[in-house]
Amino acid sequence: MNTAFAVWLTGLPASGKSAIARALHVGLEAAGLEAEVLESDVVRTVITPTPTYIREERDLFYRALAFCGGRLVAHGVPVIFDATANRREYRNLARTLIPHFLEVAVMCPLEVCRQRDRKGTYRKAIEGESTTVPGLQESYDPPLGPEVVVDTSLLSPKAAAARIIEALHARGYLIGALRYE
Repeated sequence: MNTAFAVWLTGLPASGKSAIARALHVGLEAAGLEAEVLESDVVRTVITPTPTYIREERDLFYRALAFCGGRLVAHGVPVIFDATANRREYRNLARTLIPHFLEVAVMCPLEVCRQRDRKGTYRKAIEGESTTVPGLQESYDPPLGPEVVVDTSLLSPKAAAARIIEALHARGYLIGALRYE
């Protein structure tokens, strides 16, 4: 029997978190495991529908996100967090709430993130429309001891998802012949 777990994909905006989350979801689903993806942009439309991204709002949002993920895992639903969570304390809260937790550092050079930026996050910052972009105007606390590190300037989303699945196997969260090639 598989153990419910949470995987938190953290990295700069446009680093590849969402693409990895989709690939990971497909890989788990192919093995018959139905995971819930908590994508920050989607969840934010409910918790903070007109986000300002100020510190207090982010604190509230990430506490709520960690709590929701923890409740899902407690009820046997694996969770994939697709969220920058620029402060280490946000991810550490989730780690304290979820016994089977895997933090994935999604590494990508800032210049590559800026080139990939389909949402216009970095453009808005440069043009003065935004003042809260993690890694550019706000700090981003990289994980100190992530269970998995993937460099999306070198790995495809599918290859990154395969590494995460291997780590889930290694920790005993996944049992059986699940492999994502």
